[in-house]
Amino acid sequence: MVLTGTIVNGLAIVVAALIGLLVRNIPEQMKTTIMQALGLAVIVLGFGMTLKSEQFLIVIGSLVAGAIIGEKLDLEGALNRLGAWIEKKSGAKENGSVAKGFVTATLVYVVGAMAILGALDSGLRGDHSVLFTKSMLDGFSALIFASTLGLGVVFSAIPVVLYQGGIALMATHINQLVPEAMMNMFIVEMTATGGVMIIAIGLNILGVIQIRVANLLPGIGVVALLVALIYFI
Repeated sequence: MVLTGTIVNGLAIVVAALIGLLVRNIPEQMKTTIMQALGLAVIVLGFGMTLKSEQFLIVIGSLVAGAIIGEKLDLEGALNRLGAWIEKKSGAKENGSVAKGFVTATLVYVVGAMAILGALDSGLRGDHSVLFTKSMLDGFSALIFASTLGLGVVFSAIPVVLYQGGIALMATHINQLVPEAMMNMFIVEMTATGGVMIIAIGLNILGVIQIRVANLLPGIGVVALLVALIYFI
């Protein structure tokens, strides 16, 4: 089934996050150290992705254009409002923690090459191995995130399933429309652009600076437009 990998990924996040909620009596100092370790790991992952770019001007242009679009649409605000709504409906008493956990975990799981590549593999070839691997990674981080950031991490599985599931379903028809060379070029530059966003998420986790990463997300769409333009020119 096309959505097998996506469903497994969503379940891994939910189950691991629920386990994480049960072990929330971790000492505060340990939580801080764990979050710092995660932040550093996320930054290293982002650098590795960014260095894959073969045309870094595409990355720069996509991030700038994406930031303009994202700020106009206020995607970060929309995600925070959705998180706040979930917090209100869930009856959580920890002000702001559900929204923060939801937004942070959603961005970490959605922004990145594995989400898109895995979903494309599921749709194009029926191969779910990338998403199965992502499920293990997401599950581990969900356990840690939930133990430190709380209930919001559980709900991050919803946008993950919708996002990856949508790509997987679209991919079943994409090979009839997009040349293979163009798709390969897109994957490389999309990976690099997503890597910059992953670095920003890591900096947010560390508290070094607060970057509105969600407002950079339209940059992924801009990558597709620029790659198509360069390919056909």
